Amino acid sequence: MENESFKILEYEKITAMLEERAGSALGKEKARLLVPSSDIAEIAEWQQETDEAVQVYAMTAPPLGGIRDIRPLLKKVGKGAVLDLAEMQEVMSTLYAMRNVKYFFRDLEAEVPMLKEWARSLEILGQLERNLSNTIDEHGNMREDASVELRRIRRELKSSQVRIKDKINSILHDTAYQKMFQDAIVTVRDERYVLPVKAEYRAHFPGLIHDQSASGSTLFIEPMAVVELNNDVKQLMLAEQQEVQRILRQLSQEISRDSEPLQANCLILGDIDFAFAKAKLARDMEATRPLLNEEGRTVLKNARHPLIPREKVVPTSISLGDGYRMLLITGPNTGGKTVSMKTLGLMVLMAQSGCYLPVDADSEIAVYQNVYADIGDEQSIEQSLSTFSAHMTHIVRVLEKVESDDLLLLDELGAGTDPEEGAALAMSILERLLEVRATTVATTHYSELKTFAYTREGIENACVEFDVETLRPTYRLLIGIPGASNAFAISQRLGLSESLILRAKQLVKADHAQFEHVINQLENEKMMYEQMNADIRERQQRVTQLERKLEDAKAELSKKKGDIIRKAKEKSAAMIRQTRRESEAVIKDLKEQFDDQGIRARQQAIQEARAKINEASDRARPGIMAQQGVGKKIDVKKLMPGDVIYVKKLDQKGTVLEVQGKELTVQLGGLRTKVKASGCTFLSHAEKEKAPVATGRKRTTQSGSFLQKTQNIGRDIDIRGMMVDEAEIVLGKFIDDAVIAGLTQVLVIHGKGTGALRKGVHEYFKHHRNVAKFQFADINEGGTGATIVDLK
Repeated sequence: MENESFKILEYEKITAMLEERAGSALGKEKARLLVPSSDIAEIAEWQQETDEAVQVYAMTAPPLGGIRDIRPLLKKVGKGAVLDLAEMQEVMSTLYAMRNVKYFFRDLEAEVPMLKEWARSLEILGQLERNLSNTIDEHGNMREDASVELRRIRRELKSSQVRIKDKINSILHDTAYQKMFQDAIVTVRDERYVLPVKAEYRAHFPGLIHDQSASGSTLFIEPMAVVELNNDVKQLMLAEQQEVQRILRQLSQEISRDSEPLQANCLILGDIDFAFAKAKLARDMEATRPLLNEEGRTVLKNARHPLIPREKVVPTSISLGDGYRMLLITGPNTGGKTVSMKTLGLMVLMAQSGCYLPVDADSEIAVYQNVYADIGDEQSIEQSLSTFSAHMTHIVRVLEKVESDDLLLLDELGAGTDPEEGAALAMSILERLLEVRATTVATTHYSELKTFAYTREGIENACVEFDVETLRPTYRLLIGIPGASNAFAISQRLGLSESLILRAKQLVKADHAQFEHVINQLENEKMMYEQMNADIRERQQRVTQLERKLEDAKAELSKKKGDIIRKAKEKSAAMIRQTRRESEAVIKDLKEQFDDQGIRARQQAIQEARAKINEASDRARPGIMAQQGVGKKIDVKKLMPGDVIYVKKLDQKGTVLEVQGKELTVQLGGLRTKVKASGCTFLSHAEKEKAPVATGRKRTTQSGSFLQKTQNIGRDIDIRGMMVDEAEIVLGKFIDDAVIAGLTQVLVIHGKGTGALRKGVHEYFKHHRNVAKFQFADINEGGTGATIVDLK
């Protein structure tokens, strides 16, 4: 596209607004270098970025603070240079920002696939981040424990400084020297502790002179008693500097090794920051996403020029490309013709840059390969010839390369020369553009062009509305109606004598007068229909608001219904768990009370009772249920080895290895086990291939034991009375078994007590690989004495 058009349409002000809203140097750079695209796929992608950022920004602001442009620093360390502490802090801040951004989008519930993909591409350099954090504190200073050697040096340095201060204080309070001091203070010269001694006592005070006052009456002397101590301090300070430099060199080398992923991360952070800069601009302009097309159709509804304050701008509606590709705007000066044309041009550039537009929803805009603008301010009479030449030179250059998928904006076409010749030139240029089928918007003062627009296909008249009563333009664009000059009405309102106006009317040809009359009638009818349309739009808005309220009420009712059902399920699950615990206690008592006679029958009855309790618990347990309605009922007589079945309790498909009455030997992946036929459903018959054969008895026994273990695991565990270390071991085993059993939620009962056990297990859950999140249980499940744990 033409850079001259960007300048004429003030596109750089839009990029400046984006740059102002970007939070980092990386985002500001992208805004500053933004250029509209002509590729509809790329434009759609840019618009999608903005749309996703707008969605996120409507919910919460992303954590984009702390992002620094560290690319120059990466280039510096790539050449072997050593970064200083301030530069290290910039790298550390950017690493922290990378982590925050990645985790923010990972946990974000909104459907923003493009932004989430960017965040997933961020590579977290945990080791480098930890090394920097362990070396530099939040104030940008080197930590005391950055290295063992640095800790030793600083400890010795502090000790030496304390000894010097003690020695100097003893000298300062020595009665033999007190009269020699100008002030009873200790100061520093050349990083050495000195005392202010009166000049006349120089010969009586042993030490080295380092400085004197401006008047010469005071000498700053280092006492001989602390010279060696000061030398030790100097050596330790040099050693400290060397150690600090060594640490910085080592960190710089680590940064250099990770420069490639850091460079890539910087580009991603810049893209994300820039997307949210576009979202902020859309919010500030109250803008919407336009619909894109390649058919040359542009329909902007109530478009507002983005550079005019919202309280002053008058919205205008512009239509192009649907039945006509050329719009000829006529009307008086200062009526808003040029503003309407600039609004269209700037909207096109913004849309093709991925920005939202300050228009009504459902506005549509075409994608143009090039935008050419020839717009100039009104010039004085003395400059008219040079203005005409400049404009014509530009138009000639444009005509040589304009094509059908380009947009032309021509202001005051043919102006600046003889009116008759200028009108003829304008018509010939417009005819050429009609042949090329380029989308064109032109403004003119020539009345001949109004008739020209009526007599040509593919061109439409338009004007900016003018209120004769107030002698002020309304700035509204009226398409389909040419502009009237209104010269007589304006002159009469300004006080021109009626006789002169009547004579002027006599000089105007009758057909021209009739033409102006028709135009005035059309304008009045247009205003009437506009008012009717405005009333209809208001009614539509009221209906839309009522529909929205109805939808909100339905959604609220549905949400309340879901909450009630969820709470009921949770309450029933809690009751079943309590009943299950009580039943287990009763079964245990029964086992202890009876002797060995009839033990097999009792065990069978107990097992059946436990199975019924488990079945009820599974039905009530929210979120931990096997699939319902999978497969058909099993007919044991027809079941053959190799058939595929579904094991309800394990929620897995398996292959039948052997049928033993009502029990089946089943292969579940690498696991072989026995299950009851009543606990399975039939899926499909065996294929022709040979059924898998067991590889060994030992493995079968282990697998069966393993399955039995996962089948019998409960959803809750009681760790009251345990120490934290003991509880961690028990919980680790319990959570692993729960994950293998397919549980997604468990209940850990830890009691209230002093809270030490609760804090310990909560800290353990934060770092457990299989824990997604955890929270205190409901009051009916133990409240703060128990914790609900969601498993990954």
